[in-house]
Amino acid sequence: MEIFFRTLLAIYLAHLLSDFVLQSPRLVEQKRRGKVSGYLLHGATHYFVTLLLVAFLVKASALSARTYLVLLVLVVVHLLLDAAKLRLTASGLVYDGAFAYVSDQIIHFLTIVFAAWLLAPGFAIGQLFALAGLARSIQTKWLAVPVVYVAIVFGGGYLIRDLTRTMAEGLKNQSPHKTSEQLQNAGLYIGWLERFLVITALLLHSPATVGLILTAKSIARYPEFKSERFAEYFLIGTLLSISIAILGGALLSKLLFGSVRFS
Repeated sequence: MEIFFRTLLAIYLAHLLSDFVLQSPRLVEQKRRGKVSGYLLHGATHYFVTLLLVAFLVKASALSARTYLVLLVLVVVHLLLDAAKLRLTASGLVYDGAFAYVSDQIIHFLTIVFAAWLLAPGFAIGQLFALAGLARSIQTKWLAVPVVYVAIVFGGGYLIRDLTRTMAEGLKNQSPHKTSEQLQNAGLYIGWLERFLVITALLLHSPATVGLILTAKSIARYPEFKSERFAEYFLIGTLLSISIAILGGALLSKLLFGSVRFS
């Protein structure tokens, strides 16, 4: 089990380094244009970085021909996935956004898990599935964490959006370059991050962070405060968002720690 996770982490670290640190914008553009040289350079980088980390971190792996073969196949699959993603997004069949990015990374991760399983001697696939049984031993109160986060961060956002819809539509005439829908969407996405940070700050007993969040948000929107209607819209939306997040943080604090204490 330990060898499996060690191998998995080594390969995944190599993937992160190869894709996000060592892959330059110029190389990405070459791949986007379909140049074979771009794919070959990315594949070579990926292979040697992965081989170096696995050989260094996993004992005796460099002495096995299986290691070289599995990592070579992994790199080939990686390049095929990259090419497929670029083709799908370029043709318009898949929108080149967050969904495509997350889906691509999940598929890459699954191939890495499979490669790590092939390289872990004596690791039965049943052991991997047995890890799922650990979820049943998690205390009920900890299951409330994802529930509250999703409900407050995302569900709360749509609630606030509906409550302030009339005000956003009233701002439409004052913002000719920004429709009420665009204004609400911007507030929705900012609100998601805002409520996530507020709940997390309260759970970490750092209420001062809430003040920093409000300050940063106010500075970003300061030029638009000249409009009295926008200032009211901003204030009401922000107070609703913060209030919902504080209630969520208080609920989780009570469930997890037995008391509501933020300091």
